[in-house]
Amino acid sequence: MVLAGSLGAQSVTLPPSGGNQKAEVSQWIGLVKLTLTYSSPDVTDPQGNSRRGKIWGQLVPYGMAPNSFGTAREIPWRAGANENTTFTCTHDVLVEGQELKAGTYGLHLIPRENEAWTLIFSNNHTAWGSFFYDPAEDALRVEVQPEDAPYTEWLTYEFIDRQPSAAVCALRWEEKQIPFKIEVPNLNELYVENMQRELQSTAGFSWQGYQSAAAFCLTNNTHLEQGLEWAEAAVSAPFIGQKNFQTLGTRGLLQYALGEDEQGQASLMAALKYEAQPFQYYQVGSSLIGMEKNDAALAYFTGMAEKLPGHWMSYAGLAAGNRVTGNTKEALKYYKKALEGAPPNWKPSLEQRIASLENAPSAKNR
Repeated sequence: MVLAGSLGAQSVTLPPSGGNQKAEVSQWIGLVKLTLTYSSPDVTDPQGNSRRGKIWGQLVPYGMAPNSFGTAREIPWRAGANENTTFTCTHDVLVEGQELKAGTYGLHLIPRENEAWTLIFSNNHTAWGSFFYDPAEDALRVEVQPEDAPYTEWLTYEFIDRQPSAAVCALRWEEKQIPFKIEVPNLNELYVENMQRELQSTAGFSWQGYQSAAAFCLTNNTHLEQGLEWAEAAVSAPFIGQKNFQTLGTRGLLQYALGEDEQGQASLMAALKYEAQPFQYYQVGSSLIGMEKNDAALAYFTGMAEKLPGHWMSYAGLAAGNRVTGNTKEALKYYKKALEGAPPNWKPSLEQRIASLENAPSAKNR
């Protein structure tokens, strides 16, 4: 008879040590995924005793703590409980302004009583806690500032601020939080690289895929040459290219953005031959104003007025074009015409524009 255990150590899954349940939180910054995996202790100990007021500086000692197990003589805090707390980023990021390569890292903290804390990203993410911590394995150290925070019973990682290209993650426990900022400095480049791959698949078998990619470059003022290539494909690629207001309009605006004004004007005038919503027509002219192509904007809005004669938005476009080219009298005339036919939600902004022009010195001195 073979007794259990005699065939070698075979571990089984048991409840987490100390009742510190494993937890995980993820956040996307565009195409970049960030994940914190940790074990979560609570302020109340396993015997039901509150440790409130005894966490920082006692249960979690300040500075490097002496170590009686493992290979490290002194250790930082494991920033959680049980196994390594880990931080994973799918792409290169900046943490507190410093570069961290894509990968998975063991996360550690050195708390201090009245100073900044040190957040450590270790290349060793498979060790148990900090018992085997070796500073030679550090990938990155950054200084972070602890803050007072509302009471949190269970140690929790949370993304407390989320922006298009950055997020702030905070460790929260008891009445402190330790925030650190993560940024993706090349987010547009990542999107463009991803679009290049996607357009080699099903997205590249329709004009809409190329149109969306080109519009992204235009809207974000990035990789404009690549954007124009995609816009050309959306217009004229074999079998899939299509001339319509969207494709020609995007191509025209990219041409203007790259200084190809003559080609841009030809594309936009061609775009006006195709059907679109009045606001779509208007947006293109507004984009020209945003590029400071003011004469081009007036010429375009004139073409829009020929396409949609008598429409209040055509008058709004003519008003905007005359305003940026310095013809206040004409701008006022067309803003007032636009106001007569505009829907209620547009009237306040048109009235404000009229008042601004009427009170301008150039208007008062006529």
